[in-house]
Amino acid sequence: MEKQELFKSVKFLQREELTGYKTYSTLAKLEKNPDNKKVLARIAGDEYKHYQFFKNISGKDFPPFRIQRILYALMGRFLGLTFAIKLMERKEEKAQKAYTHLSKHMPEATELIKAEEEHESTLINMLHEEKLNYAGSIVLGLNDALVELTGALAGLSLALQNTKLIAMAGAITGVAASLSMAASQYLSVKTGQENENAAKSALYTGIAYVITVVLLILPFLFHNSYIGALIICLLIAILIIFAFNFYISVAKSLNFKRRFLEMLIISLGVSAITFGIGYLIRYQFGINI
Repeated sequence: MEKQELFKSVKFLQREELTGYKTYSTLAKLEKNPDNKKVLARIAGDEYKHYQFFKNISGKDFPPFRIQRILYALMGRFLGLTFAIKLMERKEEKAQKAYTHLSKHMPEATELIKAEEEHESTLINMLHEEKLNYAGSIVLGLNDALVELTGALAGLSLALQNTKLIAMAGAITGVAASLSMAASQYLSVKTGQENENAAKSALYTGIAYVITVVLLILPFLFHNSYIGALIICLLIAILIIFAFNFYISVAKSLNFKRRFLEMLIISLGVSAITFGIGYLIRYQFGINI
């Protein structure tokens, strides 16, 4: 029974390493940056060594996890190499159990793999991706749009109580704010000491802001109830906060929970305050639309 369990662990890890080798090889072929291509090829080589190591133990050939391979290759292509690779390198519970089980019988094997993984970690940190270099600009655009626009839409919802008017006012506010934020970021980078291109930094900030504006306004264009549209808008804001913070926490190895809760509390807190302000303005000025 023990030998059977050991064989299962070896088989699983062999397939994992082969999947890694195939995935990194695919990403290396697709990558245009020559330096990144070399790094990916070296990591693929490490993965192949691991695969051969486990194959020598099992004495058999096993196929890679094909769906997993395709999924990570697509992530690397569309969401960035660093995100896909760091997500792939996070040890799943099943892999951890397999390594733990194997270490009881082959401690030298786990030491070898650990040393190789540390080498891979160093190689991963050598990858250069423009979108991560400008992550600060994207965070600025997203965060500012989420805080400002969710707050503005909450206030406008109670003040105007008309979804089309809310959408129009929100769009005007959002576009003006995105241009203002992009211009401010351009001047900030231009006059500062950052190793960034001012125009690109401003572009990333502006695009992140505009995309967020569009997503938050959409419910008011397709929903007749301003309360219903506002609830959907806030849910979209929460999803944006979750998705972006998960992406950055993986790609930059940051604390996801702390960043997510911090951004969530700020955005929803501002929305609640401006919702109350909208009510007071409507009551004090006797607005009835």
